[in-house]
Amino acid sequence: MITDSQLYSLAIFLGSAAMLLIVLYHFLEVNAQDDEVSSDLKDEKAGVGAVKPVGLESS
Repeated sequence: MITDSQLYSLAIFLGSAAMLLIVLYHFLEVNAQDDEVSSDLKDEKAGVGAVKPVGLESS
């Protein structure tokens, strides 16, 4: 049977390993470079749906 101190050590080890893997994943994800950059959008607002309604004209 596993003792309380062994269970405690196992929990500390597994929790620390999980946190290190999470930090490593985020570090790699932030610093990853995209293979191909899609330049379909003409400007930064072209893809967000910020379009003036048809019936409203500025005068």
